[in-house]
Amino acid sequence: MKPLRVTEINNYIKKIFSQDILLPEVSIVGEISNLSKHYASGHIYFNLKDENSKLKCVMFKSYVQSSDIELKEGLKVIASGNISIYEKDGIYQLYVKKIQKDGIGELYTAFEELKQKLQKEGLFDVNHKISIPEYPKKIGIITSLTGAVIRDILRIIKRRFPPVNIIIYPSQVQGEKAIDQIIEGLSYLDSIEDIDTIILARGGGAIDELFIFNDERLARAIYDVHKPIISAVGHETDFTIADFVADLRAATPSEAAELAVKDINVLLSKIEEMRNSIIKTVLNFLFQYTSDLHRTEKALKFYNPQFILDDKKVELDNTIQKITFIVNKTIDEKNINLERQKIKLNSYDPEYVLQRGYALITDENGKIVTSVETVVNGMNLKLNLKDGEVNTEVKSISKKGRYS
Repeated sequence: MKPLRVTEINNYIKKIFSQDILLPEVSIVGEISNLSKHYASGHIYFNLKDENSKLKCVMFKSYVQSSDIELKEGLKVIASGNISIYEKDGIYQLYVKKIQKDGIGELYTAFEELKQKLQKEGLFDVNHKISIPEYPKKIGIITSLTGAVIRDILRIIKRRFPPVNIIIYPSQVQGEKAIDQIIEGLSYLDSIEDIDTIILARGGGAIDELFIFNDERLARAIYDVHKPIISAVGHETDFTIADFVADLRAATPSEAAELAVKDINVLLSKIEEMRNSIIKTVLNFLFQYTSDLHRTEKALKFYNPQFILDDKKVELDNTIQKITFIVNKTIDEKNINLERQKIKLNSYDPEYVLQRGYALITDENGKIVTSVETVVNGMNLKLNLKDGEVNTEVKSISKKGRYS
């Protein structure tokens, strides 16, 4: 017989499954775990499990839309459909067409019962929780040394706040030994005096894999620790008893690292703001103090007799200068006015008129002749000029406009 290709053998097995009497239409009871929804396609993938085994299942969008129940972790259901092979991966799975509840799963029931019990006892009490220090000096971490969880936590903490010291307590985070190791780790880290915060972390997983964090002994151990604990177990949608008892719950280990330390750049920025604020306050104080000092100095000078005398001297000098200015100005104005009056008077002075070429005429008696009406032919007249006198005899008389 010639060798078969992988696709050929997968198709052959699929054909056998389809021809089987039971597998084309089968109903299986089990508890849902590893539930995930493919949002792009609308399909749902999950496992059905019992105490010994598990079976992969897929429920396509059309069947999901026709279902009237909400699927969730730990729900015990009866799933009906056909079992076939997915040729690409060579994995057989149940193609679910119909699903119905078969009661709540045992794990979920145990979880709810313990949750209610511890809540009544006060293990979830907010008043008991301790605040996470903003700037821790030392952080303790309980987790597995293998996997991405510890690497992510260390990377984020060292990037955000390099000065912090870290102590790692390696522990299993699933399986029978995990609970005892985690409890021992909590006790050990709690005994170290300078540890400020403890992170309990594990990556995501199915509800049964996370169920060690729903253990009652572990819950009480977390409650008894005197240091703040950040629980970072599973994915964002996974909640465990440890989350409720812890002082703070982080959706993921990476978020736990961010919650455990502040960003040092933000701290440095705040320090710079405070520094600038202090400098501004001091400068304002110094300015106010200097202003007050100057005002006080001026006030003291004001009441000093010598200062008052000096001030009055200055005032007197200013007054003398003002009076001198006013007097000089008044004298100047009077001189100018006097000159104007002098010029005006000169214009009426006979000498001034003679200077301009005119003559002053008087008769024989010295009387000033102002009109031809007082003059007759043969009358002797005296002409007074600017530089002497002229005696003359009237030969003829003429009036304006005619002769006589």
